[in-house]
Amino acid sequence: MYDHSPLPPTQKQLDYARAIARRLDMAIPRDNLETRQSLSRWIDAHRAGTGSAPGATSRQVAYAEKIARIKRRAIPEECFRDSGLMSRWIDANR
Repeated sequence: MYDHSPLPPTQKQLDYARAIARRLDMAIPRDNLETRQSLSRWIDAHRAGTGSAPGATSRQVAYAEKIARIKRRAIPEECFRDSGLMSRWIDANR
């Protein structure tokens, strides 16, 4: 009656996890990318290690990465640590 198969990670989760991995200069283990729950656990375990309380939001990171791909530009690392800097980078590169 109900399908209890695990759900795949959402795009927002993937974007946020990739931003964390990039800041920590590490790879996300493949088994953590298979389900929404396992990726959520990985994010919770590594989010504190970024040392960025008011960092860029996952929506900002996703949008900035989209712009960076289209315009073939790199996003400066400091933008990931400061939501204000990320906002200015997005505005300047739209």
